[in-house]
Amino acid sequence: MLLYTLKMVRENLARIRERISKAAEKSSRAPDAIKLVVVTKEAGIDEILQAIEEGVRDIGENRLKDALAKKESLDSHVLTWHMIGHLQSNKAKEAVKLFSVIHSVDSAKLAEILNKEARKNGKVQDIFIEVNVSGEKSKFGVQPKGIEAFLKEAETFRNLKIRGLMTMAPFTDNAETTRPVFKKLKELADANGLKELSMGMSQDFEVAIEEGSTMVRIGRAIFKQ
Repeated sequence: MLLYTLKMVRENLARIRERISKAAEKSSRAPDAIKLVVVTKEAGIDEILQAIEEGVRDIGENRLKDALAKKESLDSHVLTWHMIGHLQSNKAKEAVKLFSVIHSVDSAKLAEILNKEARKNGKVQDIFIEVNVSGEKSKFGVQPKGIEAFLKEAETFRNLKIRGLMTMAPFTDNAETTRPVFKKLKELADANGLKELSMGMSQDFEVAIEEGSTMVRIGRAIFKQ
């Protein structure tokens, strides 16, 4: 059963990479302009190791506790760890120690705390500002109209590097309906001089790439049959 599962991971990864390439080419972009962050929320260590063997170096986790446990088992591998889930302020200290990139900075208060912890650790923390483009109450994120004020305040945070913007589109079986959300995030990034966009998941990453995503976060399509 394990051999079958690892074979599935290998084949799924190959398919995802091919789909990323086709989506990039469709939008006249180079495939290597899009970074694949493999989300390991539902994956075991053997499955993650198989992904690493296939060349994966960017690992995304939703929860700090899960990332800590997995990192201990994978410490012999050179990996970039991405925090992609909601981050509570009281977990900022540990998050700065563990993650190279934090995608879910959804308030100026959290940014200020991360800046303080990064300064203590002698590092510049890479972050994405999470934007609630869809307006769903169930989602976290800065409102689109608040991005300019957020960036102005963040100018004082010397230990943060804002890589770009992140969003989550509404979950749907019809990926095409997510296009306006991704288009809006791209417009916000362009208007504020930000070049990177963390957007697109298993169900909608091709549309996200077509609309300018530079980083897709994919887990279910790799680790599930």
